[in-house]
Amino acid sequence: MENFPVVDLPKLNSEEREVTMEMIEDTCEEMIEDTCENSGSFEVNNLPVNILPVAYTSQTHGQSSYSSDDLPKNVVMTLSQGSAVKSMDFHPMQQILLLVGTNIGDAMVWDLGSRQRIAQKSFKVWELSSCSMLLQASLANDYTVSVNRVMWSPDGTLFGVAYSKHIMHLYSYHGGDNLRNHLEIEAHVGSVNDLAFSYPNKQLSIITCGEDRLIKVWDAATGTKQFTFEGHEAPVYSICPHHKETIQFIFSTATDGKIKGWLYDSMGSRVDYDAPGHSSTTMAYSSNGARLFSCGTNKEGESHLVEWNESEGAVKRTYHGLGKRSVGVVQFDTTKNRFLAAGDEFAIKFWDMDNVNPLTSIDADGGLPASPCIRFNKEGILLAVSTDDNGVKILANAEGTRLLRTMENNIFDPFRVPPGSVLKAPAIGTFGPTNATVETSIGDWSAAVTAMARMSIDNRNVDDIRPRIADESVEKSRIWKLTEINESSQCRSLRLPDNLTAMRVSRLIYTNSGLAILALASNAVHKLWKWPRNDQTAKATASIMPQLWQPASGILMTNDISDLNPEDVVPCFALSKNDCYVMSASGGKISLFNMMTFKTMTTLMPPPPVATYLALLPQDNNIIAIGMDDSSIQIYNVRVDEVKTKLKGHQKRITGLAFSLTLNVLVSSGADAQLCVWSTDGWEKQTSKFLQIPTGRVASPIADTRVQFHLDQIHLLAVHETQIAIYEASKLECLKQWFPREASGPITCATYSCDSKSIYVSFEDGSIGILTASTLRLRCRINPAAYLPPNPSLRVYPLGIAAHPSNPDQFALGLTDGGVHILEPLETEGKWGTS
Repeated sequence: MENFPVVDLPKLNSEEREVTMEMIEDTCEEMIEDTCENSGSFEVNNLPVNILPVAYTSQTHGQSSYSSDDLPKNVVMTLSQGSAVKSMDFHPMQQILLLVGTNIGDAMVWDLGSRQRIAQKSFKVWELSSCSMLLQASLANDYTVSVNRVMWSPDGTLFGVAYSKHIMHLYSYHGGDNLRNHLEIEAHVGSVNDLAFSYPNKQLSIITCGEDRLIKVWDAATGTKQFTFEGHEAPVYSICPHHKETIQFIFSTATDGKIKGWLYDSMGSRVDYDAPGHSSTTMAYSSNGARLFSCGTNKEGESHLVEWNESEGAVKRTYHGLGKRSVGVVQFDTTKNRFLAAGDEFAIKFWDMDNVNPLTSIDADGGLPASPCIRFNKEGILLAVSTDDNGVKILANAEGTRLLRTMENNIFDPFRVPPGSVLKAPAIGTFGPTNATVETSIGDWSAAVTAMARMSIDNRNVDDIRPRIADESVEKSRIWKLTEINESSQCRSLRLPDNLTAMRVSRLIYTNSGLAILALASNAVHKLWKWPRNDQTAKATASIMPQLWQPASGILMTNDISDLNPEDVVPCFALSKNDCYVMSASGGKISLFNMMTFKTMTTLMPPPPVATYLALLPQDNNIIAIGMDDSSIQIYNVRVDEVKTKLKGHQKRITGLAFSLTLNVLVSSGADAQLCVWSTDGWEKQTSKFLQIPTGRVASPIADTRVQFHLDQIHLLAVHETQIAIYEASKLECLKQWFPREASGPITCATYSCDSKSIYVSFEDGSIGILTASTLRLRCRINPAAYLPPNPSLRVYPLGIAAHPSNPDQFALGLTDGGVHILEPLETEGKWGTS
């Protein structure tokens, strides 16, 4: 689903209102009378079936005397997203806030003034137990989700996110980094392809469309479903709500090239058009609501950008200059009631609305994809465009450049107003589209905010603008204040029950569902703990004891064991993304186990060499990277039972492997303290680098080096007994390093939290450190007395650490005494290291 622009619409001016009302009265006078009498219940018997009660006027459209020089064409900044951009929308009031949705389910808010990402929400189902069984099954099989559409509400107090699996999330925005969950709606079966806001009955609603061929309307305050429109014979691709005076309606488009129009009733579609070329099409009005455009691409790769004559249901003007494409749908937007723009052929193309020939074309200094995602801000002075390397370029005209310079290094709060003025955000569900008044009108609010945003730095009131760091010394003291957890009363911890032989835990992982933990002990036996699912809040937690689970047969998942000394064995395992199978080795053959029955499905790769690390190719779990004790990496295809290739570049055994879908690389690490980057296209080595061992530190000659990718799939965490390091993976440029204090002993293991904002690190003295990932600053230390009973005669410490896949503040430890512990902060604290 490509980005579909919808423009916030101002009230019609007097000339447009007069013309529009004359046209409406000529075509549907009786229906308008019924509208007034029945509060939105339309009588449609006298309305032609293919005509909506809207009008097109051929008179002037209120265009200003803009020239092409007014278009934002100069690149002023590039934002690094880390994942492919799917949709963007500028805040309707605060012009420097950009909302972005990505292909890995992230929605984030960028402050263009400071060039910083100030808020982010990653995809997570809030109430999984209340979801349909179909959705639960889909998520259990594959939790990866893409954003299809992001959009601000007209007043900027809310934004919606449409996902590729069933769900639509609505968040409330309270300025700065303050985002709050508002509504989770299982809107459609399959993908939610588009969303938009509208005001039927003068209350804010959100409209969605989906793969199930339906359009639905929801109350934005309560989530109550208000209308369901059905009639499309193919998945609904996009929606475009609009109003002409008192008449509210929706255009919808489907992947078979059909366009339909709906009133907010149960009478079915009133319009049935064919999109030019039977394209998958998006529709948008000019910002004054007077002109309707559509743009799309058909299955043959032909794209069509047109203007419609609404009253006749016919194409009025077809614009030239779009190329033919092999994949994707061209995206477009409108600005200033004068210009059209489309992302096409690795460039941005512009048209004057009154001229079918292209006005100009720019490549934004290169690096654009074939069909870039584009979005103007409300005033048309800024333009965001997606890049081929998972970023966003911001283009500006002279006015936009001045605005950004004015706001540089400041976060502007849209809910803060000058002293002496009273201004409140409208209550959700109680305001109309253009004339709602709380203390001032929405129009006054918009004007006030815009004027404030343009104030020069010298003239602004300090109360109007909240600096990012008001007092640097206070901020530094807050950041550097270390939280020490020394007692069990200061955190929540749980040792998992175990009636099997206690052997040291070599490997530990949560299942992808987050409802179970799998451990591999040094005796080659796997242990699986499951949390109960018999209540509506089933989840892994330190507050509820899970069950050590075994199938009815009573068999154990036990790896093949070789004649190697157990101390020399490097156990390893990898879990399939649907949690159904685990591939595992403990010095012997690699075994494939069924996680439901614990049965061995097959064994492979008898030693020598011995497998020391396993990683499944994310997009195809039948391709496995197998690190060996002879320093080689074998790329194995399970389907055909053969080794595709062998990678050689290390000098000692392989101890870590990590794939990046974004970079199309495999990164390997070894006991030689070396990192290697391999292309997954041809499996050639791209670069390599040895870790920088700090002066005075002597590392073990066979110390493990582990690697893990950040959520952005670009930055790489490298873990060695002497250090934590962050690399830019493609070039292995070391960006940050952190070295533990001598008293803690060597690092034994470390991992990112699920949101990549924290790093959990365990040490040989049994303590746990929690680092802020972006700065590698230690913000919290958990001493062993907080989770281990006192036993001076037994030295116990973690060998494995695992982060919960959806709770960023929960992690598990696998210990040398065979125990597995769950740790969480106190509910009153909420996070590790909060003061």
